[in-house]
Amino acid sequence: YKQKGITKSTSFLSLNSNFPNPSMANSTSPGIKRQKLNHHHHHNHQPLIPGLPDHVAQLCLSRLHPSLLYSTCRSWRRLIYSPSFPPFLSLYAVVSPPPPLPPPPSPTSSQTHYSNSIQYYNFDPISSNWKILPPPPPDPPLRLLLRHPSFISRNLPIQSISVSNNLVLLAATSHGFSPALSHPLIFNPLLHSWTYGPSLTTPRRWCALGASSGAIYVASGIGSQFSTDVARSVEKWDLNKRKVNKNENPNVNLGWEWEKKAALKDSRFSREAIDAVGWRGKLCMVNVKGYAVKEGAIYNVEKDQWKEMPDGMISGWRGPVAAMDEEVMYVVDGVKGVLRKYNEEKDVWEEVMESERLKGAEQVAARGGRVCVICTGGGGISVVDVVASPPRLWVVDLPMGLEAVAVHILPRMPG
Repeated sequence: YKQKGITKSTSFLSLNSNFPNPSMANSTSPGIKRQKLNHHHHHNHQPLIPGLPDHVAQLCLSRLHPSLLYSTCRSWRRLIYSPSFPPFLSLYAVVSPPPPLPPPPSPTSSQTHYSNSIQYYNFDPISSNWKILPPPPPDPPLRLLLRHPSFISRNLPIQSISVSNNLVLLAATSHGFSPALSHPLIFNPLLHSWTYGPSLTTPRRWCALGASSGAIYVASGIGSQFSTDVARSVEKWDLNKRKVNKNENPNVNLGWEWEKKAALKDSRFSREAIDAVGWRGKLCMVNVKGYAVKEGAIYNVEKDQWKEMPDGMISGWRGPVAAMDEEVMYVVDGVKGVLRKYNEEKDVWEEVMESERLKGAEQVAARGGRVCVICTGGGGISVVDVVASPPRLWVVDLPMGLEAVAVHILPRMPG
């Protein structure tokens, strides 16, 4: 990692240079803060800052970078993981063990396929530790097929997305080569729990998945069998419409449902599992990955209308794409190892940085001024600070023996 602008690190601290947001300290009423901090005070038997009430001390401390608080003393370390402290951003990874060696041929073997267990991890950038997430609900059992001998050179897609500070698992393939999920699975980092979303009208796989303004959109794809109607269909699920039920049961989600939206003009977007990138009130997507000749489409979420993608946008779409805060789109050219951002006025992709670490890019996430990239062959998650001048790149190592399937950037889990 001696290339210019590259450092080897597992700290990931730079992700949080703009967090915590001091304004978030005012999101909780002073009475509630004081109650929570009084419990904190009772637990530690000492004030956060001698001579100051704890609720005032927290207002002061919330303006400091969490890494400074973590390394100073235990009481401040506990504070940054308390529910009343503004949550900082961290990495969430969908991971799998590497593919096993193929078994020797056996005339008595009845095994026709194999799969690898999927796990979910959170990387805390302050403590530099990976922590496994609680398992999803056991009923119904989640059986995701990631690898199969018929597809030696590639993984079967497991499609997940981050929206409204939740991790949502929506589409995958089951052992019978049918859709594995009848309902989306949602992980809320702050509640440290999983729940189910509304039943999909048509469970699917190999679809286009995207989010805009707190709503998830699923387009095209294949159900148990190929259907032109499903391959052209588009549905929306607005997470903002969730209502709290009288019993306050987090597993009962009132007001959540899928809405049919304007259909695609044809079924050509069911060829691969693709990202519908939320960008400035639109969803942008192409029908195939990599350098292949593509068709592109843009969906206006307010007008419920589709249109063709501009020539410059589609010609530079040469790898995975993500949008920072739904405002700036970044693409990673997996062949050349170049990170670019889209200039709408000129309809061109402008180079941000080039690195060998970005070659073979398969998936990308963007938030908090950082672009995180998963590349072929594992070796960690590459993180690019696109705010720095010049941009910097470093690597977050994965837990030993695991490979990343997907990466997301979400608030940290409570202590």
